[in-house]
Parts: sequence; structure tokens; C-alpha cells
Amino acid sequence: MRKAYGDKVRVVWKNYPLDMHKDSPLAHLAAAAAADQGKFWEYHDKLFGNPGQLKRDQLLKYASELGLNVPRFQEAMDTARFRSRIDADTAEARTLGVTGTPAFFVNGRFLSGAKPFEEFKKVIDAELTRLHQPIPPA
Repeated sequence: MRKAYGDKVRVVWKNYPLDMHKDSPLAHLAAAAAADQGKFWEYHDKLFGNPGQLKRDQLLKYASELGLNVPRFQEAMDTARFRSRIDADTAEARTLGVTGTPAFFVNGRFLSGAKPFEEFKKVIDAELTRLHQPIPPA
């Protein structure tokens, strides 16, 4: 997205831990703890690059591998500091009709499920046109 659109788009991550994945709530807390140290996307990539490896010890190992302050990271995971944000994100998603992940919104337009970049491009280009913004060259 960033490569194609630069600062014309803004990506906002919202938490939506899935009940069917028992380690998902802890992984969301870990990602929030990584974000607190400026490494959300790097931590995100670690999580998605290692599916099924979301136990506490593994999450702490990822933090160490990324050079995070592990005691601070661990404290953030263990306190309720980020739980209210995760709960609020989850409530907002449910209010908007989200029932699974991935889920995307482009200026309020809901896209459900994994989509190829071209599908996002169509929606984003339509929104840029509607907002009278020039579309970046391909």
C-alpha cells in the first residue's frame, strides 16, 4: 500500500482476537506491547511468519529477537494496560458487523477476507477519485 500510494492512504490496525484461536488474546497483547516500543509491524511479521507459535515463551523470544526491552515488553503483556484497547477494538468490530479476520475498511467500505492487492486498488482508486485526489501512476 505504502509503495503504491505513499501518504495518500493510512493503514490502521485494530485488534480482533478470534475465540477459536486460544493463544490469540495473548498474541494481541504482545503485539500491543511491541507497538508501545515502536515495533508493531516488525512484531506482526514475526507472528504471521510463525503461525501456531504463539505461546508466551515464543512471544518473549520474538521480542528479544527484535531488540525490544523484554522486561518492559513482559510487563506490558502482564498488566491490563492494553486489554481495554483490545476490548474496545473488538467491540467496535462487532458493531460494524465484523465476524472474522482479515477484515478491511476503506473509507467505511467493508472488505471481508484476504484480497489481492488489485481488489484494494480498485476500491482505493475509486475513493481517491470520489475525493478528487490524483491517483498515483502505476
